[in-house]
Amino acid sequence: MFELKGAMTAIVTPFKNGKFDDVSFRNLIKRQIENGIDCIVPCGTTGEAVTLDFNEYEKVVGTCVEECKGQVGVLAGAGSNNTKKVIEMAKLAQSLGADAILSVTPYYNKPTQEGLYQHYKAIADAVDVGVVIYNVPGRTSVNILPDAVARLSEIDNIIGIKEASGSLNQVSEIIEKAKEGFSVVSGDDFLTLPMLSIGGQGIISVTSNVAPAMISEQYDAFVAGDLKKAKALHHKMYPLHQMMFIETNPIPVKTAVALMGLVEEEFRLPLCKISNTNKEKLKTMLKEYEFLG
Repeated sequence: MFELKGAMTAIVTPFKNGKFDDVSFRNLIKRQIENGIDCIVPCGTTGEAVTLDFNEYEKVVGTCVEECKGQVGVLAGAGSNNTKKVIEMAKLAQSLGADAILSVTPYYNKPTQEGLYQHYKAIADAVDVGVVIYNVPGRTSVNILPDAVARLSEIDNIIGIKEASGSLNQVSEIIEKAKEGFSVVSGDDFLTLPMLSIGGQGIISVTSNVAPAMISEQYDAFVAGDLKKAKALHHKMYPLHQMMFIETNPIPVKTAVALMGLVEEEFRLPLCKISNTNKEKLKTMLKEYEFLG
């Protein structure tokens, strides 16, 4: 079973002239691997997954698996507010060779805690690979609580949770209540180090699209017991983390990667290009971190 830990990248999905740009995508993945990232996470929030049709989803996940094969893991996003649709996506990702599935809590429907339990149980029952819960209440209006997560942790192939509630209290309670071996990873770049310090197992990062080496170094430093280095990297990257969320994710991070010459600056509605003011701020910061030129 896939082990959920380490420095992982919620990778952007590049588009060119309205279509998935597989050439740029492969180059992005190669850059991530070369800079020490442990796992690629395609078709998540940062990958504009909700704008991909089923055929595009298959291409993105399939391309990611091809590039990562034998090198790093693939944790494929498969999220929807329709359980049946998630199961179809999860089965497809499994058939394409993804190591595990990352599935966001159903948005808009606002299910109860029991509904969330039944939703994830149905997904886990439908596939053989690992299933990772993704909790991000700021985007979904749903917060899966520690008791429900603990129940789900008893299901063999529900292996962990990407926690982006922003609450260290909630993270602590999940770690305390969940089955031994259940992995909790950060979904907030800002909270990577605090979460590692209380028992978290890694980060699914947005910032690593821009700075994979630094994100990887921070995780490796913590695991090696070099807390001084891990703390220094936390503070060094903090302004960059802030800049990645100056507008709705993934607008800033994709713009940054485009400014670095790695993808086209192309989004799908309802997302649009970053404001000129924020773009100038982004350029200035990328220069300060020596990511341009």
